[in-house]
Amino acid sequence: MKVREWDPLTASATEIASIVALLNEAMAIDLPDDPLWHDGSMRDYLAVTMPGERKVMWLAEETTGDAGRGIPPLGGANVLLVGDIGVMEIVVHPKARRLGVGRELLSQVVKRAADQGYTALGVEVPGETSAVEFYHRFGFTCAFTEVRSVLDLSSVDWFALGELAAGVGAGYKLDFYSGGPPLDMYAAYAAAKAEVRESYDLGDLELRPSSYEPQRLQASINTLAARGLKLYVVVAVHESSGEVAGLTEVVVPQQHPTRADQYDTVVVPRHRGYGVGRAIKARMLFELRSAEPGITQVQTWNAAINEPLIRVNQELGFVPDRQWLEYEADVADLVTRLGIS
Repeated sequence: MKVREWDPLTASATEIASIVALLNEAMAIDLPDDPLWHDGSMRDYLAVTMPGERKVMWLAEETTGDAGRGIPPLGGANVLLVGDIGVMEIVVHPKARRLGVGRELLSQVVKRAADQGYTALGVEVPGETSAVEFYHRFGFTCAFTEVRSVLDLSSVDWFALGELAAGVGAGYKLDFYSGGPPLDMYAAYAAAKAEVRESYDLGDLELRPSSYEPQRLQASINTLAARGLKLYVVVAVHESSGEVAGLTEVVVPQQHPTRADQYDTVVVPRHRGYGVGRAIKARMLFELRSAEPGITQVQTWNAAINEPLIRVNQELGFVPDRQWLEYEADVADLVTRLGIS
Protein backbone atom coordinates (compact mmCIF):
# COMPACT_ATOMS: atom_id res chain seq x y z
CA MET A 1 0.00 0.00 0.00
CA LYS A 2 1.19 3.49 -0.89
CA VAL A 3 -0.17 6.69 0.65
CA ARG A 4 0.37 9.96 -1.12
CA GLU A 5 -0.77 13.53 -0.66
CA TRP A 6 -3.27 14.42 -3.36
CA ASP A 7 -4.50 17.71 -4.82
CA PRO A 8 -7.86 17.64 -6.64
CA LEU A 9 -7.02 20.88 -8.47
CA THR A 10 -4.17 19.22 -10.36
CA ALA A 11 -5.67 15.72 -10.58
CA SER A 12 -6.76 14.23 -13.88
CA ALA A 13 -10.43 13.70 -14.71
CA THR A 14 -9.78 9.96 -14.37
CA GLU A 15 -8.52 10.41 -10.82
CA ILE A 16 -11.58 12.48 -9.89
CA ALA A 17 -13.81 9.73 -11.30
CA SER A 18 -11.95 7.16 -9.22
CA ILE A 19 -12.74 9.15 -6.06
CA VAL A 20 -16.42 9.19 -6.97
CA ALA A 21 -16.24 5.41 -7.42
CA LEU A 22 -14.61 5.04 -3.97
CA LEU A 23 -17.34 7.11 -2.33
CA ASN A 24 -20.12 5.13 -4.01
CA GLU A 25 -18.64 1.72 -3.21
CA ALA A 26 -18.20 2.72 0.44
CA MET A 27 -21.71 4.19 0.55
CA ALA A 28 -23.21 0.99 -0.82
CA ILE A 29 -22.16 -0.65 2.46
CA ASP A 30 -22.44 2.22 4.95
CA LEU A 31 -25.42 4.24 3.67
CA PRO A 32 -27.17 1.99 1.16
CA ASP A 33 -30.32 4.13 0.98
CA ASP A 34 -28.44 7.33 0.13
CA PRO A 35 -28.25 8.54 -3.49
CA LEU A 36 -25.05 7.87 -5.39
CA TRP A 37 -22.48 10.60 -5.91
CA HIS A 38 -22.17 12.18 -9.35
CA ASP A 39 -19.09 13.71 -10.94
CA GLY A 40 -20.74 17.11 -11.43
CA SER A 41 -18.34 19.79 -10.11
CA MET A 42 -16.63 17.16 -7.93
CA ARG A 43 -13.21 18.73 -8.43
CA ASP A 44 -14.46 22.05 -7.09
CA TYR A 45 -16.46 20.35 -4.36
CA LEU A 46 -13.30 18.70 -3.06
CA ALA A 47 -10.92 21.64 -3.52
CA VAL A 48 -12.73 24.90 -2.73
CA THR A 49 -12.69 26.14 0.88
CA MET A 50 -13.74 29.26 2.75
CA PRO A 51 -11.19 32.09 2.93
CA GLY A 52 -8.68 31.38 5.67
CA GLU A 53 -9.31 27.62 5.64
CA ARG A 54 -6.93 24.99 4.27
CA LYS A 55 -7.64 21.44 3.18
CA VAL A 56 -5.08 18.64 2.82
CA MET A 57 -5.97 15.32 1.16
CA TRP A 58 -4.37 11.87 0.84
CA LEU A 59 -5.02 8.73 -1.18
CA ALA A 60 -4.10 5.16 -0.24
CA GLU A 61 -3.48 2.94 -3.27
CA GLU A 62 -2.26 -0.58 -3.86
CA THR A 63 0.18 0.79 -6.41
CA THR A 64 1.01 4.48 -6.78
CA GLY A 65 -0.97 5.94 -9.64
CA ASP A 66 -3.90 3.48 -9.49
CA ALA A 67 -6.38 6.38 -9.29
CA GLY A 68 -4.84 7.88 -12.42
CA ARG A 69 -5.64 4.63 -14.21
CA GLY A 70 -9.26 4.77 -13.04
CA ILE A 71 -8.88 2.18 -10.27
CA PRO A 72 -10.73 3.26 -7.09
CA PRO A 73 -8.18 3.85 -4.32
CA LEU A 74 -8.12 1.74 -1.17
CA GLY A 75 -9.08 4.83 0.77
CA GLY A 76 -8.90 8.58 1.06
CA ALA A 77 -8.60 11.13 3.83
CA ASN A 78 -8.77 14.87 4.21
CA VAL A 79 -8.47 17.41 6.97
CA LEU A 80 -9.89 20.91 6.89
CA LEU A 81 -7.79 23.19 9.06
CA VAL A 82 -10.19 25.81 10.37
CA GLY A 83 -10.11 27.89 13.54
CA ASP A 84 -8.63 25.86 16.38
CA ILE A 85 -9.73 22.41 15.20
CA GLY A 86 -8.97 20.13 12.29
CA VAL A 87 -12.15 18.69 10.76
CA MET A 88 -11.30 15.35 9.19
CA GLU A 89 -12.83 12.64 7.05
CA ILE A 90 -11.61 9.14 6.21
CA VAL A 91 -13.19 6.79 3.65
CA VAL A 92 -11.93 3.21 3.23
CA HIS A 93 -13.02 0.95 0.40
CA PRO A 94 -15.03 -2.04 1.72
CA LYS A 95 -12.50 -4.54 0.34
CA ALA A 96 -9.66 -2.81 2.23
CA ARG A 97 -11.20 -2.51 5.69
CA ARG A 98 -9.45 -4.01 8.73
CA LEU A 99 -6.17 -4.12 6.77
CA GLY A 100 -4.57 -1.02 8.33
CA VAL A 101 -5.61 1.43 5.60
CA GLY A 102 -7.70 3.57 7.94
CA ARG A 103 -4.95 3.64 10.57
CA GLU A 104 -2.36 4.79 8.01
CA LEU A 105 -4.64 7.52 6.69
CA LEU A 106 -5.43 8.65 10.24
CA SER A 107 -1.70 8.79 10.96
CA GLN A 108 -1.19 11.13 8.01
CA VAL A 109 -3.96 13.42 9.26
CA VAL A 110 -2.61 13.44 12.82
CA LYS A 111 0.95 14.16 11.65
CA ARG A 112 -0.20 17.15 9.64
CA ALA A 113 -2.42 18.48 12.43
CA ALA A 114 0.44 18.17 14.94
CA ASP A 115 2.90 19.84 12.56
CA GLN A 116 0.47 22.73 12.05
CA GLY A 117 0.00 23.23 15.79
CA TYR A 118 -3.58 21.97 16.04
CA THR A 119 -4.50 20.43 19.37
CA ALA A 120 -7.84 18.79 18.48
CA LEU A 121 -9.44 16.84 15.64
CA GLY A 122 -13.14 16.42 14.99
CA VAL A 123 -15.05 14.12 12.65
CA GLU A 124 -18.70 13.47 11.74
CA VAL A 125 -19.64 9.79 11.82
CA PRO A 126 -22.91 8.26 10.60
CA GLY A 127 -24.32 5.92 13.23
CA GLU A 128 -24.49 2.16 12.67
CA THR A 129 -21.38 2.10 10.48
CA SER A 130 -17.96 0.53 11.00
CA ALA A 131 -16.51 4.02 11.45
CA VAL A 132 -18.02 4.20 14.95
CA GLU A 133 -15.86 1.33 16.21
CA PHE A 134 -12.83 2.64 14.30
CA TYR A 135 -12.84 6.04 16.00
CA HIS A 136 -13.60 4.55 19.42
CA ARG A 137 -10.56 2.30 19.02
CA PHE A 138 -8.29 5.30 18.66
CA GLY A 139 -9.71 7.21 21.60
CA PHE A 140 -12.18 9.56 19.95
CA THR A 141 -15.10 10.51 22.19
CA CYS A 142 -18.61 11.49 21.15
CA ALA A 143 -19.14 15.19 21.90
CA PHE A 144 -22.52 15.70 20.28
CA THR A 145 -25.31 13.65 18.72
CA GLU A 146 -27.86 14.65 16.11
CA VAL A 147 -30.56 12.68 14.31
CA ARG A 148 -30.75 12.74 10.53
CA SER A 149 -34.26 12.69 9.08
CA VAL A 150 -35.31 12.28 5.45
CA LEU A 151 -38.42 13.53 3.69
CA ASP A 152 -39.60 11.63 0.60
CA LEU A 153 -41.33 14.25 -1.54
CA SER A 154 -43.58 11.60 -3.12
CA SER A 155 -45.23 11.17 0.30
CA VAL A 156 -46.03 14.86 0.83
CA ASP A 157 -49.67 15.91 1.17
CA TRP A 158 -49.32 19.15 -0.79
CA PHE A 159 -52.79 20.43 0.15
CA ALA A 160 -52.05 20.06 3.86
CA LEU A 161 -48.60 21.54 3.30
CA GLY A 162 -50.20 24.62 1.73
CA GLU A 163 -52.18 25.17 4.90
CA LEU A 164 -48.99 24.96 6.95
CA ALA A 165 -47.23 27.44 4.65
CA ALA A 166 -50.10 29.91 5.08
CA GLY A 167 -50.29 29.40 8.82
CA VAL A 168 -47.87 32.13 9.87
CA GLY A 169 -49.19 34.77 12.28
CA ALA A 170 -50.30 38.22 11.15
CA GLY A 171 -47.53 40.76 10.72
CA TYR A 172 -44.98 38.41 9.11
CA LYS A 173 -43.98 38.32 5.43
CA LEU A 174 -42.32 35.31 3.81
CA ASP A 175 -39.98 35.67 0.83
CA PHE A 176 -38.09 33.07 -1.23
CA TYR A 177 -34.65 33.73 -2.72
CA SER A 178 -32.41 31.69 -4.99
CA GLY A 179 -28.69 32.05 -4.30
CA GLY A 180 -29.08 33.59 -0.85
CA PRO A 181 -30.76 36.65 0.66
CA PRO A 182 -30.41 40.08 -0.99
CA LEU A 183 -27.37 42.12 0.00
CA ASP A 184 -29.39 44.66 1.98
CA MET A 185 -30.65 41.82 4.21
CA TYR A 186 -27.24 40.36 5.08
CA ALA A 187 -26.82 42.17 8.42
CA ALA A 188 -30.30 41.25 9.71
CA TYR A 189 -29.99 37.70 8.35
CA ALA A 190 -26.65 37.09 10.06
CA ALA A 191 -27.91 38.72 13.27
CA ALA A 192 -30.84 36.29 13.43
CA LYS A 193 -28.45 33.34 13.10
CA ALA A 194 -26.16 34.72 15.81
CA GLU A 195 -29.02 35.31 18.24
CA VAL A 196 -30.43 31.81 17.84
CA ARG A 197 -26.97 30.26 18.17
CA GLU A 198 -26.63 31.91 21.59
CA SER A 199 -30.02 30.58 22.71
CA TYR A 200 -29.02 26.91 22.30
CA ASP A 201 -26.19 24.89 23.78
CA LEU A 202 -25.43 22.74 20.77
CA GLY A 203 -22.30 21.16 22.16
CA ASP A 204 -18.62 21.98 22.04
CA LEU A 205 -18.02 20.99 18.42
CA GLU A 206 -19.20 22.92 15.40
CA LEU A 207 -18.07 20.80 12.48
CA ARG A 208 -20.59 22.39 10.09
CA PRO A 209 -20.11 26.05 11.05
CA SER A 210 -22.67 28.64 10.07
CA SER A 211 -22.12 32.34 9.30
CA TYR A 212 -22.98 34.81 12.02
CA GLU A 213 -21.75 38.10 10.55
CA PRO A 214 -22.32 39.71 7.13
CA GLN A 215 -18.82 39.41 5.69
CA ARG A 216 -18.55 35.71 6.48
CA LEU A 217 -22.09 35.18 5.21
CA GLN A 218 -21.07 36.63 1.85
CA ALA A 219 -17.96 34.42 1.76
CA SER A 220 -20.03 31.37 2.66
CA ILE A 221 -22.55 31.98 -0.13
CA ASN A 222 -19.74 32.49 -2.65
CA THR A 223 -18.02 29.30 -1.48
CA LEU A 224 -21.19 27.23 -1.79
CA ALA A 225 -21.65 28.39 -5.38
CA ALA A 226 -17.99 27.70 -6.22
CA ARG A 227 -18.33 24.14 -4.89
CA GLY A 228 -21.37 23.41 -7.07
CA LEU A 229 -23.96 23.78 -4.30
CA LYS A 230 -27.06 25.80 -5.17
CA LEU A 231 -28.53 27.69 -2.20
CA TYR A 232 -32.20 28.51 -1.66
CA VAL A 233 -33.55 30.45 1.33
CA VAL A 234 -36.94 31.43 2.70
CA VAL A 235 -36.94 34.39 5.06
CA ALA A 236 -39.69 35.53 7.44
CA VAL A 237 -39.59 39.27 8.13
CA HIS A 238 -41.43 40.90 11.02
CA GLU A 239 -43.04 43.74 9.10
CA SER A 240 -43.38 46.35 11.85
CA SER A 241 -39.77 46.06 13.03
CA GLY A 242 -38.08 44.91 9.81
CA GLU A 243 -36.32 42.15 11.77
CA VAL A 244 -35.53 38.79 10.24
CA ALA A 245 -37.73 36.63 12.45
CA GLY A 246 -36.77 33.31 10.92
CA LEU A 247 -35.02 31.72 7.98
CA THR A 248 -34.48 28.34 6.42
CA GLU A 249 -31.79 27.26 3.96
CA VAL A 250 -31.67 24.31 1.56
CA VAL A 251 -28.74 23.41 -0.69
CA VAL A 252 -28.99 21.31 -3.84
CA PRO A 253 -25.58 19.73 -4.59
CA GLN A 254 -24.64 18.94 -8.17
CA GLN A 255 -22.83 15.92 -6.70
CA HIS A 256 -26.11 14.25 -5.56
CA PRO A 257 -28.84 16.36 -7.16
CA THR A 258 -31.84 14.19 -6.23
CA ARG A 259 -31.44 14.74 -2.47
CA ALA A 260 -31.30 18.28 -1.12
CA ASP A 261 -29.51 19.13 2.12
CA GLN A 262 -31.23 21.22 4.78
CA TYR A 263 -28.81 23.72 6.28
CA ASP A 264 -29.81 26.21 8.97
CA THR A 265 -33.39 26.73 10.09
CA VAL A 266 -33.70 29.35 12.82
CA VAL A 267 -36.51 31.27 14.49
CA VAL A 268 -35.52 34.18 16.72
CA PRO A 269 -36.82 33.48 20.26
CA ARG A 270 -39.12 36.51 20.54
CA HIS A 271 -40.85 35.49 17.30
CA ARG A 272 -41.61 31.93 18.35
CA GLY A 273 -45.19 30.81 18.84
CA TYR A 274 -46.46 32.46 15.65
CA GLY A 275 -46.00 29.52 13.28
CA VAL A 276 -42.87 30.98 11.66
CA GLY A 277 -40.75 27.82 11.67
CA ARG A 278 -43.51 25.63 10.25
CA ALA A 279 -44.46 28.18 7.58
CA ILE A 280 -40.95 28.84 6.26
CA LYS A 281 -40.10 25.14 5.95
CA ALA A 282 -43.40 24.37 4.24
CA ARG A 283 -42.95 27.30 1.85
CA MET A 284 -39.46 26.05 1.03
CA LEU A 285 -40.80 22.66 -0.06
CA PHE A 286 -43.26 24.31 -2.43
CA GLU A 287 -40.51 26.46 -3.93
CA LEU A 288 -38.15 23.51 -4.34
CA ARG A 289 -40.82 21.54 -6.18
CA SER A 290 -40.89 24.31 -8.81
CA ALA A 291 -37.22 25.33 -8.83
CA GLU A 292 -35.69 21.84 -8.67
CA PRO A 293 -38.12 19.27 -10.11
CA GLY A 294 -35.41 16.58 -10.07
CA ILE A 295 -35.32 16.51 -6.25
CA THR A 296 -36.96 13.46 -4.71
CA GLN A 297 -35.81 13.81 -1.08
CA VAL A 298 -34.67 16.37 1.49
CA GLN A 299 -32.45 15.45 4.44
CA THR A 300 -32.04 17.40 7.66
CA TRP A 301 -30.20 17.06 10.97
CA ASN A 302 -31.53 18.04 14.40
CA ALA A 303 -30.15 18.03 17.90
CA ALA A 304 -32.36 16.21 20.39
CA ILE A 305 -32.69 19.41 22.43
CA ASN A 306 -34.27 21.32 19.54
CA GLU A 307 -37.75 20.01 20.28
CA PRO A 308 -39.76 22.74 18.47
CA LEU A 309 -37.99 22.13 15.16
CA ILE A 310 -38.23 18.35 15.58
CA ARG A 311 -42.03 18.70 15.95
CA VAL A 312 -42.16 20.86 12.81
CA ASN A 313 -40.19 18.29 10.83
CA GLN A 314 -42.53 15.53 11.99
CA GLU A 315 -45.56 17.56 10.85
CA LEU A 316 -43.94 18.00 7.44
CA GLY A 317 -43.37 14.26 7.10
CA PHE A 318 -39.63 13.89 7.82
CA VAL A 319 -38.77 10.39 9.05
CA PRO A 320 -35.81 9.79 11.42
CA ASP A 321 -33.10 7.86 9.59
CA ARG A 322 -30.08 7.38 11.85
CA GLN A 323 -27.93 9.09 14.45
CA TRP A 324 -25.15 11.39 13.27
CA LEU A 325 -22.27 11.57 15.74
CA GLU A 326 -19.65 14.25 16.20
CA TYR A 327 -16.41 12.84 17.64
CA GLU A 328 -13.35 14.63 18.90
CA ALA A 329 -9.85 13.65 20.04
CA ASP A 330 -6.76 15.32 21.39
CA VAL A 331 -3.97 15.44 18.82
CA ALA A 332 -1.24 14.74 21.38
CA ASP A 333 -3.13 11.65 22.58
CA LEU A 334 -3.50 10.43 19.00
CA VAL A 335 0.22 10.90 18.38
CA THR A 336 0.91 8.59 21.33
CA ARG A 337 -1.74 5.99 20.42
CA LEU A 338 -0.52 5.79 16.82
CA GLY A 339 3.16 5.69 17.76
CA ILE A 340 3.97 8.73 15.65
CA SER A 341 7.50 10.00 16.20
